Amino acid sequence: MPTIAIVYHSGFGHTKVIAASVARGAAAVDGVDARLISVDELPPPGPDRSLAGRWPELDRADAIILGSPTYMGTVSAEFKRFMESSGSIWLAQGWKDKLAAGFTNAGGLSGDKVNALIDMVMFAAQHSMIWVSQGLFYDDTGINRMGSWIGMQSQSTDDPPEVTPPPEDHRTAELFGERVALAAVRWARGGAV
Repeated sequence: MPTIAIVYHSGFGHTKVIAASVARGAAAVDGVDARLISVDELPPPGPDRSLAGRWPELDRADAIILGSPTYMGTVSAEFKRFMESSGSIWLAQGWKDKLAAGFTNAGGLSGDKVNALIDMVMFAAQHSMIWVSQGLFYDDTGINRMGSWIGMQSQSTDDPPEVTPPPEDHRTAELFGERVALAAVRWARGGAV
């Protein structure tokens, strides 16, 4: 059974609700185990460089979906701390050939979200991971309304996360999670689904 780890940071709850939608989409694929992991559950390395918390779940996952709000045109500081804490895994190339994908949320329609996704792509490349793109064409129902290709994007207002991002973004997130899960199934089986 392929496992998808959705690692996210959420400052105000909006990215967290999108992470839950990504997980719901991934878990809808038969035989896939989707796990939400907040970066708060991934502490920095100890004095001996060992990693505690839920880090072992990332090592065992078949795919890691990265999620961060876009702050000032990049990932959040908390998400960056997670990235930098993975140095010992990078050195051993422990995630080599693991699937990776990413999503981000911001208040602006653009908000330089592409740059946050590029930061995630570069992080995955440093780990020799294989990137899975958005893979969803935008349409008049609001699916992929941001027109993103590199990863999933959503947009929220200052309203509570129960209200925003809109339903179209949640549906896009579910389809994105499903896409990554299907890729993980195919990857684990070594062929077509």
